[in-house]
Amino acid sequence: MASNPRARAAGNARANATGMSMVVALLVLLVPVVLISLVFTRNPEPPIPVVAYEPVAERAAEASAFTIWAPTNLPEGWRCTQASWLPAGTAGRAEAVVGDTWSLAFLTPDDRYIGLDQRAAAPELFVEERTREGTPDGESVVSGQAWTRYLSDDGRTRSLVRADDSVVVVSADLPYEALEAFAGTLAPVG
Repeated sequence: MASNPRARAAGNARANATGMSMVVALLVLLVPVVLISLVFTRNPEPPIPVVAYEPVAERAAEASAFTIWAPTNLPEGWRCTQASWLPAGTAGRAEAVVGDTWSLAFLTPDDRYIGLDQRAAAPELFVEERTREGTPDGESVVSGQAWTRYLSDDGRTRSLVRADDSVVVVSADLPYEALEAFAGTLAPVG
């Protein structure tokens, strides 16, 4: 039995049309699914809250028995993300605060963290906590004042520590030069 070329061509055309219809139907279904998943699976970074630290610094200076230090004239783009004054005995992160504690957290223009912490009570424990159990690593002189350098065990966090009527700790995962520049902006509040 000889096959009819015309019938074969018509069958191929129908098969091609059916295949093309399936591809079009799949695209019609997949395009909206892909678009919807792109819209709903994006996880934008939440905005970083910026706080005014000056009112908290003023309150701390009024209540504190020691000099409160805060930065002045920071370069453009620096943002304070946390400012706290915790009187001795108030609830801290996990337990009651040992002594009056002043803390600031900043983000640099390139989103690097730098912290300022200050307390008069239990200075050894405070330095150990704030330097991430750092060990002395030399000395820096900033605005004529000596600061002890500390380096954490993993070599990541550097800190500058100065003691007068309280212990002041400036720390970050930045080079000592950046910490010195920040420490150079510190001035007494009030």
